[in-house]
Formats: sequence, C-alpha cells, structure tokens
Amino acid sequence: MAEFILEIGTEEMPARFVPRLAAELEQTLARLLDEAMIENRGVRTFATPRRITAHVAGMADAQRRQEETVTGPPARIAFDSDGNLTKAGQGFARTQGVDESAIFRLETDKGEYLAVTRSVGGGKAIDILPALCVRAVESLSFPKKMRWGGYDFAFGRPIRWLLALLDGAVVEFSVENLTAGRSTRGHRVLGPGPFTVASADQYFSVVEKECRVVIDPVARKEAIVAEGDRLAAALGGTIVWDEALLDEVANLVEYPRPLIGDIDPRYLELPREVLLTSMQSHQKSFGVQGPDGGLLPHFLTTLNIEPTDIALVKKGWERVLKARLEDARFFWEADCKVDFRTWLDKLDNVVFLGPLGSVGDKSRRIGVLCAGLAETLAASRGILPGEFEAYAQAGRLSKADLVSEMVIEFDTLQGKMGGIYAERAGKGDIISRGIYEQYLPAGPDSPVPSSLSGAFVSMADKADTLVGCFGLGKVPTGANDPYALRRCALGIARIVMEHDLDLDLKTVLTAAQDAYAVGIPWKIEREEALAKLLDFFSQRLRALFTGQGIETRVVDAALGAGFTDIRTLKARLDALDTFSREPDFEQAVLTFKRAANIIRKQGDEAGQELTGGYDPDLFEGEHETAFGARLEQTAPRFDALWENRDFAGLLGLLRELRPSVDGFFDNVMVMCDDVDVRLNRLNLLKALVDRLGRLADFNALQV
Repeated sequence: MAEFILEIGTEEMPARFVPRLAAELEQTLARLLDEAMIENRGVRTFATPRRITAHVAGMADAQRRQEETVTGPPARIAFDSDGNLTKAGQGFARTQGVDESAIFRLETDKGEYLAVTRSVGGGKAIDILPALCVRAVESLSFPKKMRWGGYDFAFGRPIRWLLALLDGAVVEFSVENLTAGRSTRGHRVLGPGPFTVASADQYFSVVEKECRVVIDPVARKEAIVAEGDRLAAALGGTIVWDEALLDEVANLVEYPRPLIGDIDPRYLELPREVLLTSMQSHQKSFGVQGPDGGLLPHFLTTLNIEPTDIALVKKGWERVLKARLEDARFFWEADCKVDFRTWLDKLDNVVFLGPLGSVGDKSRRIGVLCAGLAETLAASRGILPGEFEAYAQAGRLSKADLVSEMVIEFDTLQGKMGGIYAERAGKGDIISRGIYEQYLPAGPDSPVPSSLSGAFVSMADKADTLVGCFGLGKVPTGANDPYALRRCALGIARIVMEHDLDLDLKTVLTAAQDAYAVGIPWKIEREEALAKLLDFFSQRLRALFTGQGIETRVVDAALGAGFTDIRTLKARLDALDTFSREPDFEQAVLTFKRAANIIRKQGDEAGQELTGGYDPDLFEGEHETAFGARLEQTAPRFDALWENRDFAGLLGLLRELRPSVDGFFDNVMVMCDDVDVRLNRLNLLKALVDRLGRLADFNALQV
C-alpha cells in the first residue's frame, strides 16, 4: 500500500482553530476516501498554528472494484410486442455504455424492469486524489473566513503553500493561485525553508529535523509539561497547570521552549486568584506554587524559539508581566479602601435587563430569595434563625464587585473578588463563600458550589433571571439562547440534586416571581409564564438524564410522575432505571399499564368522579377480595418506604402486588352491569394507579 501526505500551510491560525481543524480534516478526508472506494488504514491529522497535515500510512493504489446492478425503464415499455428493444430500452443501453446484449430483465417488488450489471471502480488513486484534496481543503469551516490577494477563495487565514504526496509522486491540484507540490516550510526563525520532501515517508523527518517543528500537538503538550515540571522542581515548587490554557499554549507554538521567569515578591501580597489571572489571561503563563500551596515569586511561560540570549528574553517577559501586576496591585489597593455600601449605590445605575430594573434591584431580589431558601431549608440543613440575615446579605452583596476596579479590569474574577473583599471585611464565611461561588456551575461539567450559601446565591440568581426573561417573552428558541437560560435551569437542577435539597421547584420559581416589584410591564401573564418555565425545566431535565445514557422511556416515565421535587425525581429515576433492567420489568409494566389505561378510558364514563375510595363489602369473589386485601396490607409499608425515599424498595413492592393484580384482571370483569360494583372496582384500580403514579407514569413506558 502507498503512503499519502497532505499539508495545508497557512499564516498563523488562532489557537482555538487548530485542534478543531485537525479533527475536521480527519473526518472529511476519511469520508471522501470511503466514498471514492479507496481502501486505507485510517487517516491521522496533525496541526500547528501554521499547518494542517493529514497522513494516511497505508492507501490502496487503486479504487476497489465492485459489481453493481442498475435498473432502467419497466420491461413493458422497454420491449415491443416482438421482444425487441424500444427506443427507451436502446437509450438505457447507450446511457450505461453497454452493448444491448448485456441487458437483462430483473424482477422486483414493483414489477419487471430492464437492468444491467456493470463494474465500477478500479481507477488509480493518483488520478482521484486531486479532486478529493480540493474538496477537503474547501470543506474546512471557520467562524469567519477571509480573502486575500484579490482572490475569490476564502479561508480562515491566507494559504501560503500546499504539499501533497502519494509515495514519491506529487498529487497535483490547485486552490486559486497555489498548486500542490513537494515543498514545505518550517519554523519562521529556526528553519524557514522551503524544504523539498522527496517522498511521503520522509515528510515527518523533514518537518522535525529541517523545519524544526513539533507537528504533534500531544507531543508539544508533553514537552511543555515535562520541562515545566523540571524547572519548577529545581526551585522547590510545582506548576499550577490549567488544562485549557495548556491546550491553548500548545497550539500557539511550533517549537515549545518553556522558560521560568521571576516576579517581585511584594506582588505575592495580592490574592492568588488575581496573580494567576494576570499570568494566565494576559501572558498565557502559569504560576508556580510551593509545597504549602502558596504561590512562589516565579512564573512559567512558553517560547516559540530557541533564543540566543535567554537572559534578555527572560527580562522582557518579566517586564511585561510586571506592568500587569502593577495594575492589579493598584486596583487591589483602590478597592480595599471602598466600603460595600458605595458599590451597592453604584449598582442602582447599572442596567440589568430592560424593564427588569437595575443590577441593584436584582441584588435585592436575590437577597430576598436567599433568605427564603434559608428559612425553607432551616430544619433539614441545620440553619439557625440567626443565620437567615447572613444568607440574605450574601445575596444582597453578590453583585457588588461588578463595579469594583479589579473586576472592571479582570472580568473573569467577578464573584471571586466579591468573596475575597467580603472575607477581608470580616463579613463571615456564609457571606464570603456565597458571593465567591455564585457563578457555579459555569457549565455542564463544572462543579457546583461547595457551600450552602454559594448554592443559595447561585440558585436565586438563576431563578431571578429565568422568571424575568420568561415574563418578558424571551424564551430560548432553537440554538438561540442569548441569556444562557438553559444553563441557568440546568445549574439549578444540578445544585438541588448534588446538595440533596428538599425543595419544590414551583415554589422557588413562584417566590422569584413574587420578588419582582409591582409595575414591571410583563409581556406574558404570570401563570402562563410559570407554566412555560416549568415545561422548560422538564425539557432540560429530560435532556440531562437522557444525555447520561438513561433510556428515554424511563426518563419520560419518571418525569410524568412529577418533576418539581427534583431531589425525589433523581432518586425515583435511579431506582426505575435499575428496575428497567430486571427480567420481569416488561411484564410488570404491562400489568400496571393496563390498570392505568382502564382508569384513563373508563373514568369519564363512570358517571361520577373517581376518588380511589372503595368499599370492601362490595367485593365479589376471592380474586377481587385478595387484590383489595393486598392493596390494604401494603399501604402502610408503601407510605413508610416513601417517607424514607426507598424507591428501590417501593418498586420491589410492586412485585408483591402484581400477582393479585394479575389475578384480578384474569378473573374479574371490571365493567360489569351493576353500577355500584363497577364504580367500586374502578375506584379500587384508581387507588392502585394513584399509588403507582407517585413512582412513575407507566403509560410512558412503551413495551
């Protein structure tokens, strides 16, 4: 088999483009080769800021040959009465490029048709690859494309060279003014080139030794980590690695060379968060910490060059970072002189969202909601009455740092700086932790607040935004979600589940509506907005649980029994998911679904509302009596298990009920002629269905 290399050389790409482009080129080229019937051992891609490379270690020299049957017009119009081909039949033969003698009749489900068998494939890979390469290059997507040199072709950055080799042969194709060849270019300083690549199997050697480029992003990361750890260990510390920043740095360089720089120890008086943000956000550098976890007066940066004067380069990096740290120190000292009340007054002049008032108004609402959450959960979470005010203050002060000098400059520190300032002002752990963790979770995989006050402030903030936006009709549609309402709903659900909070979602959202002042020009009536918001939560929960691999029907069954008690929903769903894998699950569902169907279909025809109350004196026969007695006997156990949230035990209780229910259905006519007996039997089933309905909506379980 042959070896194939495709390299697209460009001006420097933004770091965020690099890994995505490599993945996209791999998928696209693999698909194109498969469609072209060119067998191969798989496509691997590599990327740096200046090149995207696709490598196929083993590729067939020619397309795979295969036979295919092509059908033509129906036989009734392809042949005349004498059995000769009509013009339609002759035209089909000409179109397929075969002699008329090669045509045959093919019987299909739709009747008899004219057909021909022909051989396809067999073309040489060197002849087919040029078109595939053009399609692969043109298919790469970017958030924004650019044009250059007056050409019509658009790409993420200007393309400067193209290399395409199949073994030692050039795969000739063109994109605008560029024609693929066997030349590549290297590191701008260490090995600019151009360099000639004799054959595909020499490409990686040329790139490494002559171009001085580390083409594999994984190798670049490993080199940065290994050398960074070595340099930090020599100073008695370790690097504060940030995985996202490490990925970015690895895709900013082609020849990584880590370098340790020094900072003035006086800057260590700044909070750790400020120091790391200054290093990471602006200088793409990492902090160094000692064995005690405290930061050391050093930082690690990554060069894209082998400098001739390392001391001079080090001094330059230190000077640039010093300017950032000096700014941070100025903001820190300025903020430390300001009282929280000054910031709270400023918040009244910051607009939150149109008619919903200022950020000051929002913080007051958050404070009210936090106090309400503390009172609601006081008994279950051991919150003392004297702490209610602290939770309210955590909410009230949560947005104060938005107008601080530090957050205006370093916006990623919002919340964190407020928590730090609150701790420094001696406001206590409840307030400082609540403010610090208010923006968690930041995404589906990020952690939720670790503290109870952080959980309260985060939920209150998100609930306030949700009810406000839904009241104004700003409901997410499709991929459009400018206010991140899906993230808000998911965040509330995760906090409730992970903190095991005994809360009713409808009560929380109603309290959030109540917190808004009278006179806001709502576009949707309160009850309608709440109903839409609850439905929105239901959809988010469904997406969350199905995304975790739980069967859709199981999720729908659990949601159908109620979802506003999210804590209980999660416990019920886990038990139901386990139960759904048991061998008797299908039969159990059919039994109890039958009861639910009878109630749904016959309830309206019963003549009066079904209450679930029945009279044992109206039972007829042993099976009806046994069913009623079994239902009565298990009632106290059901309530006890429910109280203890033992949902696995409750589903196990269904196994005990099922034989008597099956006996009832097999031997008792529910819809009998006697009105009183019929109504009593319907109420008996209603009592069963009401009990089961607390666990799951069995009608949603399609079996």
